[in-house]
Formats: sequence, structure tokens, C-alpha cells
Amino acid sequence: MSPDAASPTAVSPDALDAVRGRLIVSCQAAEGEPLRGPEHMAAMAMTVLGGGASAVRLEGPDDVAAVRARTDAPIIGLWKIGGTPVYITPTLAAVRAVAEAGADIVAVDGTGRERPDASTLADVVELVHGTYGRLVMADVATLAEGVAAADAGADVVSTTLSGYTGGPVPSGPDLDLVEQLASALEIPVVAEGRIGSPEEVAEALRRGAWAVVVGGAITRPGQITARFAAAAQ
Repeated sequence: MSPDAASPTAVSPDALDAVRGRLIVSCQAAEGEPLRGPEHMAAMAMTVLGGGASAVRLEGPDDVAAVRARTDAPIIGLWKIGGTPVYITPTLAAVRAVAEAGADIVAVDGTGRERPDASTLADVVELVHGTYGRLVMADVATLAEGVAAADAGADVVSTTLSGYTGGPVPSGPDLDLVEQLASALEIPVVAEGRIGSPEEVAEALRRGAWAVVVGGAITRPGQITARFAAAAQ
């Protein structure tokens, strides 16, 4: 167990202050992709940090630990587990693993759907704050979920799950939800999901986002290549 786990500390806003008005890059590779693995993701993380990203969002304790060993930049950590609808850091055990790997902010499903271990978002907040002195990011899909997450004690909400909890997946980012959340909440709102251009980053910030996460448009070379290849056909 890490020193932070053994000795609880006060929750620090430093990680949130460091990303305010800036870009966060999600460095993730799906199972079976050539870039899957801590060494590759650590190299990707250091590359995007060198390019001006303020922080990185990483999937899995191994990737979090690999990047933590290389940088003091803020890390948003999560762990995608299982085949249930709630799969983003879905249990308290997963929360512990991500925090102990070195994440400054632990991202979890904040939709209010039942978690596999029957824990609640308030339970997650109590654990992350009380035991690790870290922050909680609630990934939500709707305004009501964001409000509920803030009420449960989340430090920040993200629009990560907009379009992914039922129905068709929109082609672009849900900037309307970003604006609604930013207007309704006193805690920071992070824009994430299908953001594919610098112009969309700027628009998300204009609409009230505290920070903006970009993933595949930067860190998924297979998907990026496919778009160019399609244009050549």
C-alpha cells in the first residue's frame, strides 16, 4: 500500500488547478490493439505531455503506475472491468487499485446505475477522500446525473458517458450538456467524448468547461489512419 493509503491526507485541489482551461489527453488502447500495454501507454503519455497536455487520463492500474513513475503531471485514472453496463472503475476494489497505483483523480461511473458490488458514489467519495486524499471524477451522461454526482461529493464531473448509456451514439461532442452542467454546478465540469478538433476544444471551454479531454483524435493512430485511408479510396 502506498504512503498516501497508510496516512490519509486532506483532499488537494492542486490537480484540478493544474488543468484549468487546458487540454487533457486520454491515452488508452483497447484489448488486442498493438499499442496496448503500460510501456506503450507511458511513451504515449510522455509524448502528449511534451506536446502541451496538462494531464493524462489512463485506463488500468498498470498504465497508471507506469506513467506515475515517469512524471508528476496530474493523472486521471480509471479501470474498465466486466461486461455490465457500469464498467468504469465499477467496484471499491477497483477504486483502491487505481488510487494506489498513483492516480491523482479517480474516474468512476457517475450515472447512478447499480454498481456490481452495490457500492454508491458516496461510498467511492468517502474512500477516495478519506483513505487516499485524492479526488473523484464522476463520468455522467445527463444533467440530472451530474447534479446527483455533485450532491454525492464528487469533486468534478465529466461528460464522458453522454451518448453511451442507451440509444444511438451522436457523431459529435455533447457541448450542450457541458454548458448545462457548467451553469448548474459549482464544481468543475470536464468536457469529454467525441471531441475531434481544436475548434471543438475551444468551443467546449467557451461553454464553461473547466478542462477538455481528447482521446482518439490524438492517441488512436489506427482510427486516424483509417480516416485518411478512406479519403484516398
